Amino acid sequence: MMLSERARVMPNSPIRKLVPFADDAKRRGIKVFHLNIGQPDIPTPQCALDALHRIDRTILDYSPSQGILSLREALVRYYAGFGIHLTPEEILVTTGGSEAVLFAFLCLLDPGDEIIVTEPFYANYKTMALACGATVKTVHTDIREGFRLPDVEAFEALVSPRTKAILICNPNNPTGYLYTREEMLRLRDIVRQHNLVLISDEVYREFVYSDEPYLSAMNLEGIEDQVILVDSVSKRYSECGIRIGALVTHNKEFYAAAMKLAQARLSPPLLGQLVAEASIDVPQSYLKGVYDEYLARRDFLMEGLRQIPGVMAPKPGGAFYAMVELPVEDAEDFCKWCLTDFSWEGKTVMMAPGAGFYATPGAGRNQVRMAYVLEKKELAEALIVLGKALQAYNAR
Repeated sequence: MMLSERARVMPNSPIRKLVPFADDAKRRGIKVFHLNIGQPDIPTPQCALDALHRIDRTILDYSPSQGILSLREALVRYYAGFGIHLTPEEILVTTGGSEAVLFAFLCLLDPGDEIIVTEPFYANYKTMALACGATVKTVHTDIREGFRLPDVEAFEALVSPRTKAILICNPNNPTGYLYTREEMLRLRDIVRQHNLVLISDEVYREFVYSDEPYLSAMNLEGIEDQVILVDSVSKRYSECGIRIGALVTHNKEFYAAAMKLAQARLSPPLLGQLVAEASIDVPQSYLKGVYDEYLARRDFLMEGLRQIPGVMAPKPGGAFYAMVELPVEDAEDFCKWCLTDFSWEGKTVMMAPGAGFYATPGAGRNQVRMAYVLEKKELAEALIVLGKALQAYNAR
């Protein structure tokens, strides 16, 4: 079979590529602490589960291609709580946040076009850009500088006649970095000056560990018609499996183009939409409890990592990820070895190799992404196992 060039150059997911080795370790009776994937362990809200159980439809029919109106109206209320003022006609419900990113790329990028992304970045951005025939150009952020945004010149150097957009994730996956107001205004100015589009992935907005007010890209004055917001209910309500996201914009031309893609895939998941709609009215106590838990886990993980010799990890300002530098030459080899050759008291740890979150060759080679989606007791054990694994690996 002759595969397409697109299929051949598509990278494997750094988050899932080691899964077969983890599965094999489990078959050998080894407990694997999963720090590789952002799958929350916190229970889904009871109101969402109740809504699922109460579904009494006799036909599970198609929904409108843009999503059920009542869900979009509920999302309007939700966004208003963050100072983002919308109408239902500016929200397109998608099959997860991933489809929202893909729709945005397909509507904006022709083959040969370029999109600027800060690295490290969520690996699927590159996969989706390749699917569109576009090129990802990266602005490097450094772990030793806490992954802060570089000066304007770093962006200006990448802008070309084929540049269509800048993509950010805020709070960031994989670093947990939270953009400051000054950095957001800097991005606004670049977008306005070069007539670009700003795509802002804000899936983790509920998890901001800062006293400074959170600034959404939708609230940047002067580029209101040049912003596309990507969102999902997966993380904030622990509902990754219902596959409900959203594509949000004030730009009517872009929305109309995205609707063509939405119609081509018919409709987003019906049952997922019903669950998502019920989740939006979740008691504030649920959200606060989830927030407090992740904040405690972040602090616990950071303190534990500081106790392991040679490890460096900037404290994340949001989300539930940390990019961590390990005292190894090749983190991917180390991560694989942890699953194939190592266990301590019948346990091992699984992490996502950091190089897969970079486009620059050689960058992130000694880094891993950790998702602190385990309760503190399990995190404590995982940290012990990680320390033992580093000792054994470097003593070979």
